[in-house]
Amino acid sequence: MNIDCHMHTPLCGHASGAPIEYAKFALSKGFDLITFTCHIPMEWEAFGQKGIRMQRDQLDDYIEMVNEAAEAMKPEGLEVLCGIEAEVFPDETQLLPMDEILNEYPWDFVLGSLHAHCYSYIDWLKKRKVKDDHLIADCYFRHLIDGAQSGRYDSMSHPDVIRTYGVVRDFIPEDHEEVIREFLQAVADQDICIEVNTSGLNKGAYQVHPDPLILDWASELGVKLTIGSDSHRPDSIGQHFDWIQPMLIKKGFKDLHYFRGRKRQRIDMPGADLKC
Repeated sequence: MNIDCHMHTPLCGHASGAPIEYAKFALSKGFDLITFTCHIPMEWEAFGQKGIRMQRDQLDDYIEMVNEAAEAMKPEGLEVLCGIEAEVFPDETQLLPMDEILNEYPWDFVLGSLHAHCYSYIDWLKKRKVKDDHLIADCYFRHLIDGAQSGRYDSMSHPDVIRTYGVVRDFIPEDHEEVIREFLQAVADQDICIEVNTSGLNKGAYQVHPDPLILDWASELGVKLTIGSDSHRPDSIGQHFDWIQPMLIKKGFKDLHYFRGRKRQRIDMPGADLKC
């Protein structure tokens, strides 16, 4: 079974292609299941508005678009699920409107993302005079720990995105091993997942999210995985999966997970029955 559990729609303002186009491309590539996870609306403008995420009055349109694609693909054997990419943030008061959305709609899947390059987080760091790269990275992972323990999210997405977009100059996982392992242990303890996000190979350090060393630690701790291409156009569905999945098998991962109605589903890792 082939799955891709992270893709966007034009409603976010920085993606192209209607859900039905994504679905048709996924079908042509032999996928059995895809999950849309457009960025959740946020009231505070510092999280980014136009060109970054849909507005709250577009949520019904989003769900309708995804549901229409799901109905169209059902006879073809492709399951299309509707999720959302929610925010992780240290100030809980900023997440209250988001929590209303998470509780109001019947999501299949909720990703938890700390977008450290958004002004919301940059402002949080600035006000607390956190300037040193090492401290910034440690703060980031400690806030991911809080996110993992919050009960909001099914999977923590692109969990080392702190390394991209110039938030820190250098990110060396070994220098943050203790806090990263604490994060991974929190994920394991909460029985949720981390996301293997293959879009990392297209930007920044040109390496998968999370870094392969972090994946080694995750494997040691028995952390469960979801996988997503973070597609912003139809033809990037499943990008780099052919290379990433054999690498995950070599690291000891034998299965992947997806969520339907917020309930975790397990599948064999594609190719896990093959010797590597």
